This record gives sequence, structure tokens and C-alpha cells, in this order.
Amino acid sequence: MAVDEALLLSFDPAASLPLLRLYGWQPPALSLGRFQDAALVLDLDRCRTAGVTIVRRVTGGGVIYHADELTYSIVCTPHHLAPAPSIKESFRILTSFLLIFYKKIGLEPRFATDACHGQRLGERMAFCFAGKETYDILVKGKKIGGNAQRRLKNIIFQHGSIPLKNRAEEGGTFMRERPHDILEQTSSLAESGIGLDEELFKSLLAESFRERMGITLQEDRLTTREQAKSAELVQKYRDDGWNLRGTYQ
Repeated sequence: MAVDEALLLSFDPAASLPLLRLYGWQPPALSLGRFQDAALVLDLDRCRTAGVTIVRRVTGGGVIYHADELTYSIVCTPHHLAPAPSIKESFRILTSFLLIFYKKIGLEPRFATDACHGQRLGERMAFCFAGKETYDILVKGKKIGGNAQRRLKNIIFQHGSIPLKNRAEEGGTFMRERPHDILEQTSSLAESGIGLDEELFKSLLAESFRERMGITLQEDRLTTREQAKSAELVQKYRDDGWNLRGTYQ
């Protein structure tokens, strides 16, 4: 999370190129949405007993349990998506490369807005996987992964998850109010019969992003500025004030 924020804060909307980062989580962890209160939504005693790490994202939304997943983050500007879209439209554009990815591995993904006729979308849920947003992606009617966005002046930051295995039920046990029938609402690549090859998935994700954005991607490392900023931010993401309450000094 420190690296994600460093990429966001180091991005120059006048000069920086769009950026795609792919990463994973080890060990598993819970991430809170930017405005959630850990004590209100999580069973903190159970989290401590299980030794599960709690971290806060810079994006909004509900709690996500990160285990057996690939995670992506994107940093760009509205003019990279020209014509400059609304916030909602930018979310659709930046999430649609996942539709291409899922199709490449043999699935039939759909946006929730296209698949959930007559259902209420966008209801705020403490646990991310218990609700559906307009541009969440569904496979056979079940939510696969989650995505969230943050805006600064002329900068768009978005990240999201691609679940390799369905660990939503396990994640739900750390909530104060455990979601019901979560396995009936969520899916993963393993449940869809997709063999788990992380390096192939990373390659296909990058290929899908290139296709959707009409760009050329070049593999790169963190810049000196990004490295220094992420090293500085690590202290923030180790601080209970930030992770549990959203305050840091």
C-alpha cells in the first residue's frame, strides 16, 4: 500500500506516462476502505488472535481480504482517457481491461449493470464482496474481485483484485457482522475451472491493458523518487492510527 500511494503522489499529470502495477499479498491481509472505522466493522479480537494484518487503502469502499489473488493498480490522467470522462465513465474504462482478460482465459464476464436487471446496485456494504457496484464484474452472476478509485487533481488512481481462489468466506469471519451466503455471491478463477498460472495471468493482464488503452507497455522499476516516497510511507502503513482509525501524524 505504501508503494501504491507513492506511485500516486509521485505522478506528474503533465509529464508522467500511464502506469500499470501488478502485485500480490504475502501473508494474507485485510484492507479497509479509506473512510472505514476498523473497530466498527472488524472483529479486532479475532484479527489479533489469527495474526491477520490490517491495513488501510487510499481508496474508498469496503473491507477486502487479500489472499490468493493478483492485484493491479493504475495511475493516469483524465486526458489519457480522452475525451476526458466523468468519474463513473473513467471507472468503466479502466475496469474494462479486466473483461478482456477474463475472456482471454475462457470466461464470460459482464458488468453488473448489464447482468443485474432489477437489482439494486451501489448499496454501501462493510465487506466489499457482499455488495455489487455498477461496474463490478460478474461471472455466471457471481462477483469476481473488487475495484476502487481515488482522484487527485488531474490524476486518477485505481486498484483492484483478481481472485485466484475464493477466500471471501474466510475473510468474512473477521467482520463484526459476518456476511451471509458469501460463497453464493462470489467467484474466483479456481472455481471457474481455470488453472492457476500467475505469470501467465500477469502477461495476459498486461496484454489486455495494452489492447484496451491502445498503448505500448514497457516494463520498468520504481524511480528513485518513488522508492524514497514508498520507504517514507511504510511508517504510515505500520501505524495503528492510520490503519485502524485513518489518522496519521
